[in-house]
Amino acid sequence: MKLHKNLFSLIVFLVFAAISYAQNGKQIKMSKSELKNKIKGGWAGQTIGVSYGSYTEFRYNGTFIQDYQPIPWREGYVKELMYSWPDLFDDIYMDLTFVNVLEKQGIDAPVDSFANAFAYAGYNLWHANQAARYNIIQGIKPPLSGHWLNNPHADDIDYQIEADFVGLMNPGMPNSASTVSDKIGHIMNYGDGWYGGVYVGAMYSLAFVSNNTDYIVSEALKTIPAQSRFYQCINDVIKWHKKYPDDWKQTWFEIQRKWSEDVGCPEGVFVPLDIDAKINAAYIVLALLYGRGDFTRTLDIATRAGQDSDCNPSSAGGVLGTMIGYDKIPEYWKKGLRSAEDIDFKYTDLSLNKVYDISTKHALKMIERNGGEVEDEHVIIHTQKPQTLRLEQAFEGLVPVLKQPFWRNNFTKIEFELEGTGFALRGEAIRKSENSPHYVFDATLYIDGIEVEKAKQYTDYRLRRCDLFWKYNLPQGNHKVTIVVENPHSDYELRTYDYVVYQ
Repeated sequence: MKLHKNLFSLIVFLVFAAISYAQNGKQIKMSKSELKNKIKGGWAGQTIGVSYGSYTEFRYNGTFIQDYQPIPWREGYVKELMYSWPDLFDDIYMDLTFVNVLEKQGIDAPVDSFANAFAYAGYNLWHANQAARYNIIQGIKPPLSGHWLNNPHADDIDYQIEADFVGLMNPGMPNSASTVSDKIGHIMNYGDGWYGGVYVGAMYSLAFVSNNTDYIVSEALKTIPAQSRFYQCINDVIKWHKKYPDDWKQTWFEIQRKWSEDVGCPEGVFVPLDIDAKINAAYIVLALLYGRGDFTRTLDIATRAGQDSDCNPSSAGGVLGTMIGYDKIPEYWKKGLRSAEDIDFKYTDLSLNKVYDISTKHALKMIERNGGEVEDEHVIIHTQKPQTLRLEQAFEGLVPVLKQPFWRNNFTKIEFELEGTGFALRGEAIRKSENSPHYVFDATLYIDGIEVEKAKQYTDYRLRRCDLFWKYNLPQGNHKVTIVVENPHSDYELRTYDYVVYQ
């Protein structure tokens, strides 16, 4: 009997040991100075990247920037942009909004704190972020604020460009990073849009403990379920890199051929613009793989790949900057950054030099929380083997079949008919005179004569509804859409532009 008990105890021990091994990798000892150097490299890399790609953003859609075309960089360039074009740095100040919540309320701050911090911030937002902001202000809280039924931009790039801080505060701990991403990423995204942020966060996390970009992009992908479109897209890039190891442009063409369609974003359907997370993440991976650890080459490929070509080099530069550390970022790039490191980003009270310290402090807390140790001069990190997250996909079964121009203004009632299972109507509310105060239209959506939704349409750009109305999952067939303005005003206009029909 005693033998049986000992055998049972051994079996239990081996089972738990196997579970522990599956979840955790080896322990890594790192000096605090090296940890901070990598965190500095991550923040500096993304700031350099967004600045380098600044004037190329969405100017090259469905094409890449030719090698002969110069992209400017010079001493003091980041400082120039911070004063002349502060809204360029939404990649950074969105991150800093969340970092600030962590700093003031702690690591366990509730999701509403993060949601309200950016929803009521003074900066402008776009796409999934703006749709989520509107939802939150109207009382639709996370995760519903990012769900595709409430947010036509759920698959867009937004959380992907904001997840840098998650990886930087979780060195070598991608699962811990994913836990944070689950909470914050669903504020504004869902499905592939959420996976983009999870993936970028995991790459940052792994960049602390590996100097191999091939390993980082492949290992981070293990956090994403293989059945998802996001996984399949990035996995294709990895395969194409192996097939065409010396020709990034050939892989770029393969990406275009298979993954350039946009299903969700009403602005991007049936046009070259593609703000979908998948394809822009593909460009990040393209740059990291073909850049081969060279900072200059990595930034150049990520930028020249086109589309969201300031955000993509920002993410690629941040991951690589974390891997090599601040000290090894070439002086050519740091001379464009150095004079800006003490300047607070607009809409924040944080500069790079401040966030270097704050982000390091958050990383030390997360190391301890995940079983590691913080010593006087070193840290011991209990690294984690990436675990796959649950499957979720937006816009399943929806295929865009028509984008119909539909220009109307000064209306009190409009109608159109469609055959399909859903639609999304683009437009905006405007002031006829900039001297007029802002106004809010109250509009009601009817489908087949039945009231479906009342929505406020703000002339204030910061509060606007990204798309006037949308509705998915209708019964297949003919439908009549009617919109009635309850409070028309001669000094303001509610305009429509076009609508997408889905089957």
